[in-house]
Order: sequence, then structure tokens, then C-alpha cells
Amino acid sequence: MLSRQEYLAAWSRWHGNADTESGLVRRWLSMAYALARPLAGLPPVVVTAAGLAAAGAAVLPAAAGGAWLVAAGLLVGVSGLLDSLDGALAIGTGRASRRGFVLDSAVDRLTEAGYAAALWMAGAPGALAVAFGALCWLPDYLRARAGQAGVSETGALSVWERPTRVIVTGLTLSGAGVLAAVEVHGPVVPVGTAAGVLLGAVAVGQLGVWLRRALG
Repeated sequence: MLSRQEYLAAWSRWHGNADTESGLVRRWLSMAYALARPLAGLPPVVVTAAGLAAAGAAVLPAAAGGAWLVAAGLLVGVSGLLDSLDGALAIGTGRASRRGFVLDSAVDRLTEAGYAAALWMAGAPGALAVAFGALCWLPDYLRARAGQAGVSETGALSVWERPTRVIVTGLTLSGAGVLAAVEVHGPVVPVGTAAGVLLGAVAVGQLGVWLRRALG
């Protein structure tokens, strides 16, 4: 197993020399690395599948509403953690491959569709949930297209990277569930979903500025 610093450097190389010094991203990756160390013998694809299953499973308690929303939020958190854990296993143990990288990216988009569906089932307006899902996908799509156009870097990290998407979704659902359990009602889910849409829009703007320079 690579050391933590070696893992962070390798993760950066696999992600277009992305910055791993940012506080939230570094803490998130370090947590995934720490959890991956005792599981070094586990195939990364098993963890990838488990993360997708957790995201899909979050839709059921989200639909049930009430205090069940806490369970939905926890499942979203578990799915996000497993998503980072499979990469930590693959990269940290030297089993990373282009095939696995593409598979992981595809599963990320599917889990984010699950997040949008869970927010919709929990009470977010349909159009807002669709916008939330689209703005989870768009930043990564723009980076992928930039890569096809010959841009090798991923650019500066935006305000709406994968950890932020997981945290916003998980806290929105869990917060709504906690309030429901104590019989306090409010527009927590719509507001949380709208906050994600706003962050996603800001991130697209940030990437647009970077792409204008990178493609110029």
C-alpha cells in the first residue's frame, strides 16, 4: 500500500494533476485512504458496486419521509464514502486502470442521479431536483470535453466538487429527518436542493472562466 503522500500524488495524476492541498478535498481523500488501508485485499469493483447500491437505496427512505429521511441522508453519506474508498483501494494498492477509472466516473453520475431522485422523493420540486442532478453532472462533463480538446489539467477545484455534493445532499435529507422527528416542519429539502443548484451554477461559472483561458 502506498504511503498517504504517495497516494495523494497518484490520485492527483489520475485526475489531471488536480489540487489535493485544498482543505476539504485533502481531508476527504485522507479519510478514504485511512479506511482503505485495512481493506487492501478487497477488489475495488466490489466497493464501487456497494456505493451505487447505497445511493439507490437512499431513494426508499426518502420516499417514506418523516424521520426516515435521516436514514436516507446516512445512505447518501455512505455512498459518497464508498465512492472515495474504491479509488483509494485501486490507487493505493497499484490496481488503478483506465477501465476502472471510466467505470468509476460512470457510477459517480449514476449515484448523483440517485441523490437527485432522493431529494425529489423527499419533497424537492421536480424542476429543482432535475437542475440539481444536471449541475452535479455538468462540471465533470465540461472537464471531460476539455480533456478531449487537449486540455490535460482539471483546473482549480470549484465550490461544487464531489465531496460537497455528497455533504449537501446528506445534510439536507438528514436535517429534514431530524426536524420531522421532533415535529418541526419547514422547507428544508427545497432550500437544501436550491443551495446545491446555486453552488452548481457558481461552479460552472468558475469552470467557464478556467476553460476560456485553457482553450484560448
